[in-house]
Amino acid sequence: MKKKMALLLACSMVLGLTACGSSSSTSSTTAAATEAAAEAETEAAETEAAETEAAAEAETEAEAASGDMDARIEAAKAEGELTVYGSCEEEYLAAACQNFEKLYGITVKYQRLSTSEVYTKVKEEAGNPSGDVWFGGTTDPYNEAVADDLLEAYDAMNAVNLMGDQYKDPENKWYGIYSGILGFMVNNEELERLGLEAPQSWDDLIKEEYKGLIMLSNPNTAGTAKLVINTMVQMKGHDEAMEYFKALDQNVIQYTKSGSGPSKMVGPGECVIGIGFLHDGIYQILQGYDNIGLIVPSEGTSAEIGATAIFKGCAHPNAAKLWIEYALSPDCVDLAKDNGSYQFLVITNATQPEEAEEFGLDLSLTIDYDFEDAKANSAQYVEDFFEALGSSADSADSGRFLTE
Repeated sequence: MKKKMALLLACSMVLGLTACGSSSSTSSTTAAATEAAAEAETEAAETEAAETEAAAEAETEAEAASGDMDARIEAAKAEGELTVYGSCEEEYLAAACQNFEKLYGITVKYQRLSTSEVYTKVKEEAGNPSGDVWFGGTTDPYNEAVADDLLEAYDAMNAVNLMGDQYKDPENKWYGIYSGILGFMVNNEELERLGLEAPQSWDDLIKEEYKGLIMLSNPNTAGTAKLVINTMVQMKGHDEAMEYFKALDQNVIQYTKSGSGPSKMVGPGECVIGIGFLHDGIYQILQGYDNIGLIVPSEGTSAEIGATAIFKGCAHPNAAKLWIEYALSPDCVDLAKDNGSYQFLVITNATQPEEAEEFGLDLSLTIDYDFEDAKANSAQYVEDFFEALGSSADSADSGRFLTE
């Protein structure tokens, strides 16, 4: 088609020039037009050849990738088993592990632990981890693990499916699989009974009227709480954030072990206001607690990146690599919405959960979170948090900080 278009254009040039020129210039004009037509035809042929070559190269790369993946699958099957520590919700963790076992015939053992629990565990195991991979949970504890050289770098083939480079560690030590928005879940019935308006901002939470009504997770065990701390530091500055947490503590009745803990207390009325990820609130609403309201703080909030990674020195490295490829595919992430997890997926070929948008969640409402600051300073900020509250991170001086 390109050749025909080039020839037609050249012929048009010949006819036009012949009609306008004198007989004495006809031969030179015709020669120039013929030369132009030849050049156009050559250029079209070269373009066509380049496109054919590019298509052939792409096909070759695809075949090589397919063969490489087949080799990875066989190496993983030879190891025969995999141990997963999951920091997403139990229902999704179980579904993901069972499907991996079904797809590849590899025996999967799994345990649900909060992100800070996983980080503490692998740090104590010092390069000889009892697990192979980490699945789910916000990336602040993952980044602490990166800083301590506890995660293995792996160049995943399926990383091409990620929506952007922000959804992976610069050294490929973790990969993102979903994103969730931090906010408040409120029991509308209890607020009405108490004659209170729902809080609309972070600063609203420290009002005296909410004393004893709020739950947040324990930053000793939950990555969600670490994200809250980092978010306030980034939005308010360090010193003002610590003063904020001192004031907020006056209204907190309990710090739960798990980041999703507050969401589970709001519907039954065990707390009136829960701080956590709003997709956990969606799950509770869909379980029948239609008394729950979801609030995105008016001055802005942050969004987690839920991740997956390989533990450095793990016993089943090939099965672990296959897990990463699996976790970055629809085979895994599309299971989330059918198993109580309604986060936004960060994989291009995945199917987004309609529930997140139906409940008004929008990632554009979040701040530009500084992951590098969180990576470098999370541990110190947690210490500063407990110091501001007059408690030790390791002490049990208050039954409000749950660890079991």
